[in-house]
Amino acid sequence: MADGSATNPQVEAIIDYIMKKCLWQFHSRAWDRERQNAGVMGQTTQILCGETPDLSTPENRCYWVDAVIMAKNLQQQHAWLRAMGAEEIRKLMSATKERLDYLTIHGSLNQELTDPKY
Repeated sequence: MADGSATNPQVEAIIDYIMKKCLWQFHSRAWDRERQNAGVMGQTTQILCGETPDLSTPENRCYWVDAVIMAKNLQQQHAWLRAMGAEEIRKLMSATKERLDYLTIHGSLNQELTDPKY
């Protein structure tokens, strides 16, 4: 999937939610997007799996706010997500993060993402 090829409908449903409802994906630099995607998606995965994310830093608490909202909304909108076990959720969210990274970073034509002067 690293080339941005078609993915499963569950991944695309989560991507659709993120693209329409989440502003955190629009940082202006690639490294910011990578860090933000990892933080929010990682904590969302933990919440969906019934785990408690690490909230010991201001950065983690910032990701947590977005992750709580996203996890709640995804669970409300998708019965199939509520029916999944933790390992299935981890695989789904990993595939979703990979797709998100492609769409917002690696496959993006936005040259500002990698401009060293920006």
